[in-house]
Amino acid sequence: MYQPQADTRLLAEALSSEDLAPRTELLEIGTGTGALALHAARRGARVTAVDVSWPAVASARLNAWKLRLPLKVLHGDFGTRTAGRRFDLVVSNPPYVPAPGTRPPSHGPERAWDAGPDGRAVIDRICADAPSLLRPGGILLMVHSGMCNAGQTLDRLTRAGMTAAVTAKAAVPWGPVLRSRRAWLERRGLAEEAEEWEELVVVRAQLH
Repeated sequence: MYQPQADTRLLAEALSSEDLAPRTELLEIGTGTGALALHAARRGARVTAVDVSWPAVASARLNAWKLRLPLKVLHGDFGTRTAGRRFDLVVSNPPYVPAPGTRPPSHGPERAWDAGPDGRAVIDRICADAPSLLRPGGILLMVHSGMCNAGQTLDRLTRAGMTAAVTAKAAVPWGPVLRSRRAWLERRGLAEEAEEWEELVVVRAQLH
């Protein structure tokens, strides 16, 4: 199971700045171990968490049970599992690592990070679907790598009718996945030669 990393901690800090009034309805897309979902549930939000991985779903449910926190964890595609529902807040730490191949993997641990040649396979879906997932005035919080072009994320969300900005950044050392793809990332123009630090960004967008 992929354990929470610096990106999850950065997003948790951003979530801590949001007003989670009692009965706030929150959706987490790609919950993993449930760290962010449980962080919100602890503050009183009514949380629905979705993940395509059965091990992730099982882990999140187990962690909720251990902490005795109410958490609804669904298995499957977030668009399908949340059809017809709207939320006050949507949070996501989606797969965003650029990877060779035309589409993200359908199984294996790589599903937690691989996101197609530009790293935007899931990010773009969230940008497109966010307005239909949010109530008026609702907020999207999403973290991803600077390699994925934060400007493109802001443009897509703005075109979708949202006010969007990068509200937090952090620099973290390259992990083993990026190091193993150095030559490919450099050929794609996604990384500079001898680069060792990755920028993480938190995007906050609000529906008009």
